[in-house]
Amino acid sequence: MVYGSQFTVHSKKSSENFTVNSKLQTPNQFTSEVVIGIECHVELDTKTKLFCSCSTKGNENPNTRVCPICLGHPGSKPVMNKKAFDYAIKLCMALCCKLDTELIFSRKSYFYPDMSKNYQITQFERPLGVGGHIKTTEKLIKLKRIHLEEDPASITYPGEMYSSNYSLLDYNRAGNPLVEIVTEPDIESPKQAREFLNKLILILSYLKIFDINTCIIKADANVSVKESGYSRVEIKNITGFKELERALVYEVTRQKALIKAGRKIERETRSWDSISKTTKKLRTKETEEDYGYIIDPDLCIVDVTKKLTEDLKKEIPELAHQKVERFIKTYKIDPVDAEVMVSEIELADLFEKVSKKANPALTAKWLRRELLRVLNYNNTTIKNIKFGEKELTELITLVDKKTITESTAQKIMEELIQKPFSPKEYVEKNKLAQLSNQAEIEDFCKQAIKENPKALQDYKNGEEKALQYLIGQVMKLTKGKASPEVVNRMIRGLVDGK
Repeated sequence: MVYGSQFTVHSKKSSENFTVNSKLQTPNQFTSEVVIGIECHVELDTKTKLFCSCSTKGNENPNTRVCPICLGHPGSKPVMNKKAFDYAIKLCMALCCKLDTELIFSRKSYFYPDMSKNYQITQFERPLGVGGHIKTTEKLIKLKRIHLEEDPASITYPGEMYSSNYSLLDYNRAGNPLVEIVTEPDIESPKQAREFLNKLILILSYLKIFDINTCIIKADANVSVKESGYSRVEIKNITGFKELERALVYEVTRQKALIKAGRKIERETRSWDSISKTTKKLRTKETEEDYGYIIDPDLCIVDVTKKLTEDLKKEIPELAHQKVERFIKTYKIDPVDAEVMVSEIELADLFEKVSKKANPALTAKWLRRELLRVLNYNNTTIKNIKFGEKELTELITLVDKKTITESTAQKIMEELIQKPFSPKEYVEKNKLAQLSNQAEIEDFCKQAIKENPKALQDYKNGEEKALQYLIGQVMKLTKGKASPEVVNRMIRGLVDGK
């Protein structure tokens, strides 16, 4: 990656005579204390690899899902996966990138065991998409480029990488389709970097081109601080968004400490050690020129036609940020609730279905707080629940009409997660309707006061929490069927003598 550069490419229709002009950003163009750029590699959810028919999933025994093409045998010829191509175009359009009119692959030459043919098929001179952005809470993170490339093999080290006497290679992963998303150096904190990646994952899931359970996502980060004049360091292959944030926090702290000690920040590539929670030097930072890019002669140029992009654009669904705006406008719900509702596409769909029949604000509240609470407690996801809009509509309507208390509704939600049933019939069968007889509620309040004289005395001595204890006792006596608000008002009147 040429950090902060902009590519101006002049080309003919053929793959010849490419020139690349790079205009590096100078330090005085930055103003923030920390400058971070992200290179994110996302595995696309296809059945076969990018340039061969080997399966991307299945037999996990090492080196079983391989062929002469993904092993780079002499004479083998790659053929591009059309599905991966379509997925990459969808992502470019969803992120508001400018699409190139052609797809051109290059060879990135390097000598390393994870790529047996000694080059990686990627894109350099003309990425599939340029520009674009992802909006985070604090700012708009601009994108530099998005391109297609093949994944290298997997290298594992018995014990720790730095102390292992040998490494093991598994080429099952080699050739899997990746999109690389490269940001401008716009990110100003580790927290912002993590939010950027969460937003990206959300877009990928809405497009249904990435499966978080089976596909790999990796990130490299370029980090620099103001005190060094923005001399940057690259951190490679960080897996997990929490680990990314930890790695960035450590690296920023390390760089500032070195500068404070009067030392210079080296331009280098480091790796994140998730065990020691430190970054460690891998090598001196290479430049793009070191890779000796050439246009791949085995792969033909593919036209990105207007008809193709128009057809694919029709397949792009309403994305999360668009749903947020519509939910706020249409259903008049709180912006925070709207953000939570779109955090999973299944949750967004469920909210919309229920909100057409029940109070939208109350629906958002119950899905956000109670449904998610029950899912977390039972260690499951919304994809796995057996009940749906019918049961939730009934339950929320019962609460909205004050037929049952929120306490009763919470218990019903906990029961629903075990097996689906009609909340309305359940309430009738078990006589769980909210108590409305004022005299009956008052009798329960008097009973609670009589049976708990110490709590009464503590309240009179100024302990407010003693009153909450008495209210809890009334709720226990009524089996949660009395309105907490009514009980609160009534029991205060009794103990205060009003």
